[in-house]
Amino acid sequence: MMFDSIYIVGSAVTAFKRWPERSVKDLTGEVVSAALSDGLLACDQVDAAWFSNTRQPILEGQNTIRGEAALAPAGLTGLPVFNIENACASGSSALFSAASHIQAGLGAITLAVGVEKMFFPDRREKMFAAFMGGTDIELIDQTYERLATMGKQLVPAGTIMAKERSFFMDVYAAFARKHMEVFGTTQEHLAAAASKAHYHSTFNPKAQYQQEISVTGVLTDKPIVWPLTRAMCAPVSDGAAAVVLAHESVLTQDQKARAVRLRSIGMATAIERELTDYHNHVGRRAALKAYEAAGIAPKDIDVVTLHDATAFAEIQQIENLGLCPIGEGGAFTLSGATTLGGKVPVNPCGGLMSKGHPVGATGLAQIDELVLQLRGEAGERQVDGARLAVAENGGGHLGVEEAVTLVTVLGN
Repeated sequence: MMFDSIYIVGSAVTAFKRWPERSVKDLTGEVVSAALSDGLLACDQVDAAWFSNTRQPILEGQNTIRGEAALAPAGLTGLPVFNIENACASGSSALFSAASHIQAGLGAITLAVGVEKMFFPDRREKMFAAFMGGTDIELIDQTYERLATMGKQLVPAGTIMAKERSFFMDVYAAFARKHMEVFGTTQEHLAAAASKAHYHSTFNPKAQYQQEISVTGVLTDKPIVWPLTRAMCAPVSDGAAAVVLAHESVLTQDQKARAVRLRSIGMATAIERELTDYHNHVGRRAALKAYEAAGIAPKDIDVVTLHDATAFAEIQQIENLGLCPIGEGGAFTLSGATTLGGKVPVNPCGGLMSKGHPVGATGLAQIDELVLQLRGEAGERQVDGARLAVAENGGGHLGVEEAVTLVTVLGN
């Protein structure tokens, strides 16, 4: 969808980490206050709010009114509040809905908030079980059987797997093995993506991990499920992110000076297709929709944030976004093209693998990073001359791909 005269005027993220002592309300209050302050706005100027969260019902028992309960202590009462849950794409789905509200003429200023408390030391079984709801639970046995057969012949004899891991690590590992089988992608390619993410995170004080890891270090880290090691996988995280949108007609001169234009969002969901029909992958279909609506091509993109829940996800999504040909994502990454200073930097904030992945907040945190980049406020990780930015945020699993993906284009 193309958006007309809609701008991001404020955004913010908390630090991402494991915070057993903090609550959803606490994280919400911090990020809402920061985003409104960034946009030179007060609570009573917001026309409507969207609240993205996926774990509270399972881990804390708070459901049905998550947004209303979390936003009230932050000073947002009396206005329309909508609760959004769309797997790992919940945050970008909230942004899509908040922008559509303005596009439809129903309000001039909206707020999208994503908050997640995922780490509960005393509820570890529930923490990992929560991931299962991101696929069709009626087909879970068949899904596991299919995943286990994908690229099975590539798995070295005697390979160890982590006993405690999320369902989605099995999903990404299976897709990685198939990509290896079809295109010759290697474990070293995956390690290069992970090493790059950890390097970028050293420039981000809000990242959960802030240490460099060499390609060798990634390869020799704790095995999760082949070909993935721990350093190739996003951690369990707590955190929050928020974005304030406004129609151009209500912006003050001070707000206009730092506002970032929302150009388009492409959204797609899973279809039935052959596993190797990569040209019709949900991520590629969403990207093509976003590019067409914004009137851009991949060659125009200066900086990208994408959903690297694992190192393989990054390789697949740079292909889907058209940054390189399908099948060449591994070599493109290994060449340094996606590293700061390269052809098109990907996840300069450290991405999900290193910045962290509090599910409901992730999509909006990606947008916050791009806002900083387009404003020229990203500090040591600033991409020189960034004018056009793209975010890819996928979630869930259905059939042979993510259940849903959104691709967002930003740039004045």
